[in-house]
Amino acid sequence: MDRSDDPMTLTLRAGRAEAEVAPERGAGLAGLEVGGRPALSARAGRPEGSPFALAMNLLLPFSNRISRPFAHEGRVHALSPNLAGEPFPIHGDAFQRPWEVLSRTDRSARLRLPEGRFGPYRYEAEVTYGLTPGSLAATLEVTSRSACPLPFGLGFHPWFPRTPATRVRFSATGCWPQDDRHLPATTGPVPVPPDRDFGVPMALPPGWMNLGFSGWDGEAEIRQDDTAVSLRVSAPSLSTLILYSPSAEAPFLCLEPVSHPVDAHNLPGQPGLVRLAPGESRSATMTLRWDG
Repeated sequence: MDRSDDPMTLTLRAGRAEAEVAPERGAGLAGLEVGGRPALSARAGRPEGSPFALAMNLLLPFSNRISRPFAHEGRVHALSPNLAGEPFPIHGDAFQRPWEVLSRTDRSARLRLPEGRFGPYRYEAEVTYGLTPGSLAATLEVTSRSACPLPFGLGFHPWFPRTPATRVRFSATGCWPQDDRHLPATTGPVPVPPDRDFGVPMALPPGWMNLGFSGWDGEAEIRQDDTAVSLRVSAPSLSTLILYSPSAEAPFLCLEPVSHPVDAHNLPGQPGLVRLAPGESRSATMTLRWDG
């Protein structure tokens, strides 16, 4: 990965690690490699030009789908779909907007979204990336500029290489079964089925998987063979983890540390969402670590 001459990306380097930040593409990561091997999966298996043809997307002011207008403090708020082929609004709008570069060094970058606008949501956001020879940290912060208090969420959407050798490990206390619209089939989490329990390193199922896990302890591990970099994922302030992989033929998987389950806006108690009045903020950090 060498896009140092690409005016659309910022290159960060630390030891054998190299990260590419894409300000014009939602301030996501265009790539992350260590010693020439991919740590994140950039573009593979996704259509060219897709907003998801990145190594990582940032999710604001919520993650995943919202099924219908939601109520909050006596008001009902509607949002329109924002992606072709998606019947519901998904992942907010931060990943679809250009961000400003506030500062950068060889190993860090700080970017700002001055005006996010999605339905009733008005907000500012910042992301800071810090690269070391053994880790990449991303800290995401959102500040409400909405006209009234609203429930905010956020998250990270990294794409990891998947091969037959890939193994995943994490602990969670429950999961949210999914219906045929990719929405929760229950109003609360259920116990994790044995064939979806990744408490020990386990291969992914061969078919479709798109499942939200609740009570996640904020730690996960992705073990790879020599073609990709094994990673430890840490996001201690986020308690929901979404695991997405369409099939064994797809060259990627997603482990998404997020603040809330799918369609939390319309679940009892709006779990994981945080009420922000105008001027209030919330933030979260995700760190990827590797050996060597």
